[in-house]
Amino acid sequence: MKANIDHQPRPLEGVTVLDLTAALAGPYATLLLAGLGARVIKIENPRSPDTARHNAPFVGRDGVHMQRRHDDDMSLAIMERARNKLSITLNLKSPRGRELFMQLAAQADAVVENFSAGTADRLGVGYGALSAINPRLVYTSISGFGANMVSAQNKAMDTIVQALSGLMMTSGGPNDPPVRVGVPFGDLAAPLYAVIGTLAALMQARATGRGQHVDVSLLGAITAMVAAEPFEVMRRAGQETRTGNTMPRLAPFGIFPTRDGYVAICAPTDAFSAALFDAMQRPDLRVDERFIDREQRVKHGDELHRLIEDWMRTLDTDQAVQTLATCGVPSGRVRDPGEATRDPRLLARGETERLEHPIYGAVDDVVVGGLPIRMTGSFAGFDRAAPRLGEHNTQLFGELLGLDAATLQALASAGVI
Repeated sequence: MKANIDHQPRPLEGVTVLDLTAALAGPYATLLLAGLGARVIKIENPRSPDTARHNAPFVGRDGVHMQRRHDDDMSLAIMERARNKLSITLNLKSPRGRELFMQLAAQADAVVENFSAGTADRLGVGYGALSAINPRLVYTSISGFGANMVSAQNKAMDTIVQALSGLMMTSGGPNDPPVRVGVPFGDLAAPLYAVIGTLAALMQARATGRGQHVDVSLLGAITAMVAAEPFEVMRRAGQETRTGNTMPRLAPFGIFPTRDGYVAICAPTDAFSAALFDAMQRPDLRVDERFIDREQRVKHGDELHRLIEDWMRTLDTDQAVQTLATCGVPSGRVRDPGEATRDPRLLARGETERLEHPIYGAVDDVVVGGLPIRMTGSFAGFDRAAPRLGEHNTQLFGELLGLDAATLQALASAGVI
């Protein structure tokens, strides 16, 4: 989405973030910071860069394919997650590489990393080492179980964290096996908390001159969200906690099949339920003792949901959506991801956006997430394509550290950058 208020500074303009992240959770956090205007410098090992650079599918002059066909084909993952970032290469395992990183950290406002717990300290780039040279630095760690939780099981994939968090046992029916959420929920939820913590710490650092370590775990992020629903209390009270596509404690509330699709209906209040009964052309249900108030509707939720399902099965999805909307019933069709992300409202607001290859432009119809934050006084969003590996070495090492071309060539030959 192009900026239409370029004369205004971006919200995080002037903030420099060193990005040591890879895969998804960390890069998504720094993507959000970049979308808000921070100068995010993505730092990768020249010999083993972010694994996302090698993830299929790839986008290039021939469109989208599952195998890389040309040298300038780019992974869709990196094209999405590295928008608005700058790229440099630096080998932190080499003494000279760590020295250069320390010089960068001395000038930065924040560092974000998602190494396994303990790895940053072993590399010599943990919070303790960096805060000693830059006391105002905000240092954000995103890990599976917490930056201080070093254990034998220290690797956290999103599915593992979904399993440990209890999330898999909140969807599906009572006797179903665990249900994995199709979206990588932990890898996307933890970065939201990380960004909130980073911004709060940056504000405090501006006021006090002191930075701090912001520590967010995937397990903590998802489990906190799971705990927002009273599953354990409901279980002790004898209520089923896995109720499939309906929510009996808010009846009528759920997903109902039509002749050719599905529609979500959420009508827990008396007024909404009455509107639903009107849409069903069943005014008698308004005064039916089983459904006359919320308590009775919940008590007889299974019966009510069966009545709604029987009615919905007589309608096409378009017809059902129109009828429900006309009567003022909160509802919406169930859409597949492709249809949902191409909603004209979302594209117009920059909440989703069409992705373009930095060289070849819109070679295929690829829609990805935008920045779902709109502001009246500044532009928030993505207007620069993802960089190639090390694309900004000359610019940034020259600008920030004063290194000339000959020095950079020597560092590259030595495998430092």
